[in-house]
Amino acid sequence: MPVFHATSEYGTLRRVAMRHAAGFTRTLHGPGVHPVLARQMATSTWAPYDPAVVRAQQDALIALLRSRGVEVVLLDPAPGCSAQHYPRDLAVVIDDVLVLARLNSAHRRSETDAFAPLAATAPKLARLTAGTIEGGDVLLHDGLVLVGLGEETSPTGVAALRSALTRFGVDREVVPVRFATAGIVHLDDHFTIVAPNTALIHRPVFTPGRIRWFAERFDLIDVTNAEARAVQVNVLAIAPGTVVVAEGSDRIAAELNARGIEVLTVDYSEVTKIPGSLRCTTLPLHRT
Repeated sequence: MPVFHATSEYGTLRRVAMRHAAGFTRTLHGPGVHPVLARQMATSTWAPYDPAVVRAQQDALIALLRSRGVEVVLLDPAPGCSAQHYPRDLAVVIDDVLVLARLNSAHRRSETDAFAPLAATAPKLARLTAGTIEGGDVLLHDGLVLVGLGEETSPTGVAALRSALTRFGVDREVVPVRFATAGIVHLDDHFTIVAPNTALIHRPVFTPGRIRWFAERFDLIDVTNAEARAVQVNVLAIAPGTVVVAEGSDRIAAELNARGIEVLTVDYSEVTKIPGSLRCTTLPLHRT
């Protein structure tokens, strides 16, 4: 039976789920724009992408991961969904439990349906009963589960996650992370744990109290507003000392190198035309 296990954001990646991009179908301008999307467009950059180019860039990442011994599971398509290549939001593995998300965006529900066959192979599968929560808002750290409360994740969803973990005997504290501004897509676009006790942070979107909380637990690498809009916070750790970053993240790469972290780069410039990057396009199923 497949192993589902993860205790951190940086354990050695053994197995990961990905899904290739499909056509761009969202309305970005005019009266058809959803209010949540309108708020998110104030804090993130959105533009139609070329699905063939996105797929080619994903294939480059897949080749890189496989060269490092990672098994890549390709999910079935989710027709009509512009964000189907962001499976991170569909679920999260916490210890040995696969927790299914409750997506806030109705147009993404087909992604959950297409994920069902893989989810059915998990020995421990938690289904949340209320609220909304997406995997891009969830990070694991030292007995904690950090959950961002942006546009896609609700306090009710956080409470449902807490209850589900209790039912499965997972002894972790669930910590809600509120933002200082509206329009935040996901926590991992502004804060990401890249190595033991090391994290990237875009400070302007957090409250002073939360920044102090982060500073007590992490060596914080600051990112600029421009880097955050380019989704350069959204990196992927594949081992305790190895991180994949998007091509062009030169300053961030130098900060990571200065801390002894190996940096691998891929061109993800087409992927990031809607706010998401390396972490968004990967759903870790097994880390050791």
